[in-house]
Amino acid sequence: MSIQTILSPPLLTADLPGIGGHIKSVPEDFEVEEIPAYEPSGTGEFLYLWIEKRDMGAEYFVRQVARRLDIAVSEVGTAGMKDRHAVTRQMVSVPGTVEGRLAHLEGEGIRVLKVSRHGNKLRPGHLHGNHFSILVRDPLPGGEQILQPLLYRLRSNGLPNFYGPQRFGHDGETFHLGLALLRGEKPTPSATGRVANLRSPFLRKLSLSAVQSGLFNHYLAERMKAGLLRRVMRGDVMAKVPFGGLFVAEDVVREQERFDAGETLPAGPIFGRKTFAAAGEAAEREMETLRAFNLSAASFSGFGKLMQGTRRHNLVALTNLSAAMEAGGVRFSFTLPAGSYATVLLRELMKTTISEENDG
Repeated sequence: MSIQTILSPPLLTADLPGIGGHIKSVPEDFEVEEIPAYEPSGTGEFLYLWIEKRDMGAEYFVRQVARRLDIAVSEVGTAGMKDRHAVTRQMVSVPGTVEGRLAHLEGEGIRVLKVSRHGNKLRPGHLHGNHFSILVRDPLPGGEQILQPLLYRLRSNGLPNFYGPQRFGHDGETFHLGLALLRGEKPTPSATGRVANLRSPFLRKLSLSAVQSGLFNHYLAERMKAGLLRRVMRGDVMAKVPFGGLFVAEDVVREQERFDAGETLPAGPIFGRKTFAAAGEAAEREMETLRAFNLSAASFSGFGKLMQGTRRHNLVALTNLSAAMEAGGVRFSFTLPAGSYATVLLRELMKTTISEENDG
């Protein structure tokens, strides 16, 4: 099975030209602001810091916070990974005992915008989403005319919720490592002859997560090719919008109406031991994804919490997607839920190769 469908899945707007251009000429071209899952209570043993960072990678940022406050890296809490070549604003938690050293954080790419307190450490996933403001420089001539049908289709249909290729490593290397683990095979040596050490807890977690994401991309791509992106199938797992529970579609006519009204969304599989089960036609389509990669439901046993499984919305609503011409290019503004990729949307709009990083 080719990795290309996973790395470069089909476009919803494949028949429409893109505006071209490029991003991230300077960090201010790419702004990301976290939408926290909750506001700090104002009391508690942890400081919650609303921080702006500029042109700083996520891991380096956490190390800098730890070094400047003289605490362990493990004591720094964040909800999501943020882009390097960007200006980003996000919440960070640190122990309340460092309050007197907060001035040491300021400068060299870090600004503390607000300080509060809360009763627990901030954990990965403690965010609803991210708001983006992105300047695409040097678009093609006639960019305004090119944009209108693109924006209309994406606002009307939503964005296919693919994982970006940064999730899978160079040429899908991390995905292939995870696939080898699930199949019980030895990993293939890299181009330099190096064999990955899959006993490493970090690499095991990373590669297994990559293969789960890749299987979802394949599933969603095949669904799109079959014309099923906006059609509810019998047995589909549906999710109430925005944060409701899961259920299996039985009355297809009724569930199609609810989907079209924006009340629910089909939720595709992040395969694992405890993935909420689909039924009927939908379940068979999911099993076809596993068979395409010589996997079965049993392949996910033996990995503990790393392979519990979950569900991911097939589509992302883009009701607040806007575009404005300004000096040098087109400024896009939009909000995405946690775990969705701005670069996936930009690929639809630009139709060019985009430098891939974390999207939050």
